[in-house]
Amino acid sequence: METPLPLDGAVRLTHCGVIRAKGADAVKFLQGQLTNDVATLDRSHARLAGFCSAKGRLQANFVVWKAGDDELLLACSASVLAATLKRLSMFVMRAQCKLTDATDELPLWGALGASARALMQQAAVGDARNVDGGTVIRVPDASGVMRCLLDAPTDSGLSATLTALPSLALDAWRLLEVRSGIPIIEAATVDQFVPQMLNYELVGGVDFQKGCYPGQEVVARSQYRGTIKRRMFLFDMDASATPGQEVFHSTDPGQPAGMVVNAAPGPDGRGACALVEVKLAALDGGSLHLGEPAGPGLRRVELGYAVPVDANLPTA
Repeated sequence: METPLPLDGAVRLTHCGVIRAKGADAVKFLQGQLTNDVATLDRSHARLAGFCSAKGRLQANFVVWKAGDDELLLACSASVLAATLKRLSMFVMRAQCKLTDATDELPLWGALGASARALMQQAAVGDARNVDGGTVIRVPDASGVMRCLLDAPTDSGLSATLTALPSLALDAWRLLEVRSGIPIIEAATVDQFVPQMLNYELVGGVDFQKGCYPGQEVVARSQYRGTIKRRMFLFDMDASATPGQEVFHSTDPGQPAGMVVNAAPGPDGRGACALVEVKLAALDGGSLHLGEPAGPGLRRVELGYAVPVDANLPTA
């Protein structure tokens, strides 16, 4: 499935939410909880980061940026926000850090194409800029289309600017979100994957030098002992797909070979594009099918970055 081009405009990201961490210990607290380094984060940049269980499984993942010296904002799937906020709050204890749901106060938007370029100009991926009372963050391109993530308070000049831009369908953003190859933990996939299963260290979501966080030993062991036997790849298919849906291999129909991580409708509203975590062995011959061994076939599409442990499954 090819993404129809050009895409230009903005859309309110109702499937996403924002957690605010504020207080004198906010940076220190999150530094001890997340997979990436936030202690060196400045107000001009944003980073990916994950929140793992003690077993190294992702409970949520975020785009993180600073709103002030003692304030960080974490964008995540709305479907995991409440549970993540509750779980993170359990570890605050005596730290001077207050965690709140800031979604209503800081609505998230996405901008694509020429609109994104006008907002960010020539900024690099990961750059963050304060614009008219909000924040504009350059996130990775997808299918050659520039993308920006924005927090835009409803009374800000940035909100007015976004409202005046061409209106995009949320599915258009979601399709490029999937095609970017950056995974998002949703309610159906909580506690299913260590970061490397989702290529999270390949896209800058894990810092192996930052020190301890929940699950850090498991994540480090997976990295340095070469025990990564599952990875995430991009697929097209002629059926709708949902996060958490199992995938089966033609030569081993008795057990799942993988799981859908994220999915979006195809550009014409038919079929789907999906990020799917699969056993590497399942890519060596045979075919992959959605939902059941006789389900719709998966056609692999090239990701925008290299996966170091690859296999010989042809790409479309």
